[in-house]
Amino acid sequence: MFQYVVESDTGKIRVVNEDSVAVLKRPSGLMLAIVADGMGGHKAGDVASQMTVDQLSHYFLEDDDTAFLTLDSKKEWLSGRIDAINRVVFDHSVANQECKGMGTTLIAALIEGDEGVLCHIGDSRAYLINETIQQITRDHSYVNVLVDSGEITQAEAEAHPKKNWIVRALGTESGIERELIDFSFADASYLLICSDGLSNKIPKEELASIVRATAPLSQKGQELVNLANDLGGEDNISLILLSSMDKEV
Repeated sequence: MFQYVVESDTGKIRVVNEDSVAVLKRPSGLMLAIVADGMGGHKAGDVASQMTVDQLSHYFLEDDDTAFLTLDSKKEWLSGRIDAINRVVFDHSVANQECKGMGTTLIAALIEGDEGVLCHIGDSRAYLINETIQQITRDHSYVNVLVDSGEITQAEAEAHPKKNWIVRALGTESGIERELIDFSFADASYLLICSDGLSNKIPKEELASIVRATAPLSQKGQELVNLANDLGGEDNISLILLSSMDKEV
């Protein structure tokens, strides 16, 4: 059985929270966790992220059980529904001048038992945390393109002035490139999904230290948000922290 906490905070600088988050559960026990970070600097980022979460939540709760019977069918469901949502968001941005150019990152994770699969677009992140911390997503970012081509090192990427430029987003084009990632959620481990307002401020080992501490899950979530704000809070800060440890609430 999973426990979870959801946090979303505007931060100290931004006026609008462009992040949208949700956790949903079907009667079968299948869970969906969603973090969407509306693109900063784009008009109506909050509209793009909320449209994405609302649409995906609706599909998840209304679609037939046959869509989720196997790992392959879950992947097909994620791909198909996210393709459709991308088109809806893109068409809305084209039809509404005030929304022109809007987009959002997305992590949408389906979890059943110890197994999960997620769809990843942009630079929101997912981590598995136990004795160690493992980042299971890789940012779809401009600096990672430079790293892959050998133009800069990973260390240089961390301090690059264009670190926050992403090369994939939902809703900015009529087609979408997305990445599907399988993961195993073993007993006594945690899954942390977050926007870059958290991951850009707190080193991953410090994230893991807070998550592994002996404290209620709700306290851990609030502590992560508070620390990101204490370190500047320049961006919206959102997270979903799931635990398979029944004692945590």
